[in-house]
Amino acid sequence: MATIRPFLGIRPDTQYAEAVAALPYDVMNSAEAKEMAIGKPHSFLHVDKAEIDLPEGTDIYSDAVYAKAKENMERMIAEGVFIQDEMPNLYIYQLTMDDKVQTGLVTCTSVDEYLDETIKKHEFTRADKEADRIRHVATLNANTGPIFLAYKGNAVAQSIISGWMTAQAPIYDFVSEDGIGHKVWVMDSDTEIGLLVNAFKEVENLYIADGHHRNASAVKVALQKREANPDYTGEEEFNYYLSVLFPADELYIMDYNRVVKDLNGHSVDELLAKLSKKFYVLPYTGRGQYRPTMQHQFGMYLDGSWYALTAQEDILVDDPILSLDVSILQKEVLEPILAIGDPRVDKRIDFVGGMRGLGELEKRVDSGEMAVAFSMFPTSMDELMKVADAGLVMPPKSTWFEPKLRSGLFVHDLG
Repeated sequence: MATIRPFLGIRPDTQYAEAVAALPYDVMNSAEAKEMAIGKPHSFLHVDKAEIDLPEGTDIYSDAVYAKAKENMERMIAEGVFIQDEMPNLYIYQLTMDDKVQTGLVTCTSVDEYLDETIKKHEFTRADKEADRIRHVATLNANTGPIFLAYKGNAVAQSIISGWMTAQAPIYDFVSEDGIGHKVWVMDSDTEIGLLVNAFKEVENLYIADGHHRNASAVKVALQKREANPDYTGEEEFNYYLSVLFPADELYIMDYNRVVKDLNGHSVDELLAKLSKKFYVLPYTGRGQYRPTMQHQFGMYLDGSWYALTAQEDILVDDPILSLDVSILQKEVLEPILAIGDPRVDKRIDFVGGMRGLGELEKRVDSGEMAVAFSMFPTSMDELMKVADAGLVMPPKSTWFEPKLRSGLFVHDLG
C-alpha cells in the first residue's frame, strides 16, 4: 500500500513560475549554476545553490551557504514571489519533451514507507551528498526538491488525474529554455483528493527513479525531528516528504555512455582481438555514430572509427544485475581489459548522459582527452523495477532520466 498525502504547497505566484523554475541542484556545478542565474533574481538556484550569491571560493558546505539559502527563500516569500496555498492540496505536474509526455502527481509520501521499503531504491548513496541535503532541508525546514518516484500503472488514479486536467485550467504553462513544456494544475477538491488517496492504497510499491540522495536526506531529517520530539504522533509534516509520482510506462530513460582515458597499454588491434573473444565485433559503415538498437548491443568509438559490439551468448546470464548492459560492459571490458576496477572512484572513466548526444563521445575522443568511448542501450524501467524488487542495487550511472523535474515549483514546509 502506498500512502499519499496532500500538503500546503509553497509555490511561485503564477507570474513568477517560469522565472523561478530551475534544473535540479545536482546536475550542475557551482560555476555553471552561477552562469545560469545571471539576470535571474528569482531563479530557485539562489536557494538550491546559494553559494552563487557568496564570494568566489566560498566552501559550498559552509554554514554561510545554508544560511544564504534560507535568507533567499524567506526574501522571495516576503516579496510575494512565493505564495502558500490555504488548504492542503495535491498537484499535477506534466512535462513534455518532443512527442513524449509524462504526467505526475505531486504529493507527500511516507517516511515510514521508505524505511519499510514500500518505497524501493536501486542505488547506493554517498554520505557527503546526503550530509549536504540534510543540512539544506534542516536549515530551511522544508523539502525544496521533489523526489522523482514511479509506480506501476493504476487505471483508477490515472483516470482521476486525467479528468481533472480536462476539467480545469493549469496554473502554470510554460516552455523552459531547453524546450521542455511544463504544466501544473492544483487539485483542491476533497472528493478527488480522497479518491486518489484510496486509489494509491492499491499501489503495492513506489520506486525511486531519480533523487536517491534527496530521498535519503529527507528521511534522515525526519528521524532527527522524531528524536527531538519523542511524543510525535506520526501525523506531523516532518513524517512526510515531497514527491512526484509518475506511471512507470510514461518515463523515458536515456543512454548513459562511458568514456575512458587510455587503453591500459593495449594497441587498437590488441583491444579488438580481446573484445572479439566476448563480443561479435563489426566495423560500423553507416552514417554518423553507432547507436545500439537493442539490449546487449554496444557502440565503441576508437581511433576515429565506430564499431558495433554484440555480446556473445555465453556471457549472458539470467540475473537482474549481471544481465544489465552496464554490468556486462563493466565485467567483460572495463575491468578485465581496461583495468577500471571501481567506476565510482576511478579517475580514468567518465560518464556522458544521453542528452549530450553521441557526438560528445566523438568530441572527447578526437580531442585526445579520452582514448575510447562506449555508447549504451538505455536501461529499461522494467529492469530498474526488477532490480529494486529483488532488493539489489544497480551499478553506478545506469540510468539517465529526461526530462528533469524543475525545482522551485513546489516546496513542502516541515513546520
